[in-house]
Amino acid sequence: MLVIDCPYCGPRNSTEFRHAGEAGKSRDVANSTPAEWRRYLYEFNNPLGWVREHWFHSSGCRRYISSERHTGNNEVRWVVPFGTPAPSTTSDKETGA
Repeated sequence: MLVIDCPYCGPRNSTEFRHAGEAGKSRDVANSTPAEWRRYLYEFNNPLGWVREHWFHSSGCRRYISSERHTGNNEVRWVVPFGTPAPSTTSDKETGA
């Protein structure tokens, strides 16, 4: 079971959240071709290791949060309110941040 420690509500089961995408992945709707928009919506890097993500707490506080999660074992290293600077970690080189 994946537990996400919401900064507003405390530890919660991941079923309360909606994955809101990879952190740092930007979109430009006005200047995107249909092919670029499809790639943004449906193609993901999905690397093995630490990734930074955004989540929406749909069954709780209804706020966005940012986190760093290991895709191999679902360990969550940190969670912060959306827009808050990410903590400095040793994986900054791994995640490309």
